[in-house]
Amino acid sequence: MTCRGLSADRVSRTLGGRLVLDGVSLTPERGATVGLLGPNGSGKSTLLRLLAGLLEPTSGIVTLDGRSLGDLGRRVLARRVAVVEQQTDTQLPLTVLDAVRLGRIPHRGALQPVSAEDHAAVRAALDHTGLADKADRRWQTLSGGERQRVQIARALAQRPRELLLDEPTNHLDIQHQFDLLNLLADLPLTTVVALHDLNLAAMYCDQLVIMDRGRVVAAGRPPEVLTEELIARVYGVHAVVTREPGGYPHVRFVRSGVRERECGVS
Repeated sequence: MTCRGLSADRVSRTLGGRLVLDGVSLTPERGATVGLLGPNGSGKSTLLRLLAGLLEPTSGIVTLDGRSLGDLGRRVLARRVAVVEQQTDTQLPLTVLDAVRLGRIPHRGALQPVSAEDHAAVRAALDHTGLADKADRRWQTLSGGERQRVQIARALAQRPRELLLDEPTNHLDIQHQFDLLNLLADLPLTTVVALHDLNLAAMYCDQLVIMDRGRVVAAGRPPEVLTEELIARVYGVHAVVTREPGGYPHVRFVRSGVRERECGVS
């Protein structure tokens, strides 16, 4: 049976002569939120870029509805898959509204006027991300967290079915981290998100994929994956893992000679 949605089958990628992904397979369930976890350099960002079609695998294949991404045009792919990368900047005098409107480009021709559907998608994206009152602000006047929310709003304006995000909670304060992840969890999309915070991932992700040195070392539901043994092996630290009333695991990192502290950052 043809696989629906995005799927990576035994993909590897070499960059600068170094193997950064080694035989990784990933097929997110439709509508699920999948968290990619792992230390810096584990391959999370590279895997996301392969899933987005921004990089080609050295070996293996990435498909969308059973078709290789290489066989799909960029416009076709952009109508289905939206990407929010770690850092985006521009020197153009864009407003928030201008930036979010860029998400509608895949849905109309270069000479087509903005439609009522375009207006509705942009306004909904601004409302969802709490940016409606900042629509006229210039990009250069925004904080790092605000810029990140603009990029997420631009992605939502695409009206994708799959959403890929690379550490979207970076630069956000605690309240906006929760607001953002609440939003992502409630979206009727298949979402793959790279995160550093283990506790946020446990709270908001349906499935977790743990990566280390370019390979998947564990995958499954958060209670199955976030164990003290795995955290010690992958992150090289001692952790105490308990279960919250909601059923998800809660991680406390402990180092010898350092007072026990709650920590979600690798």
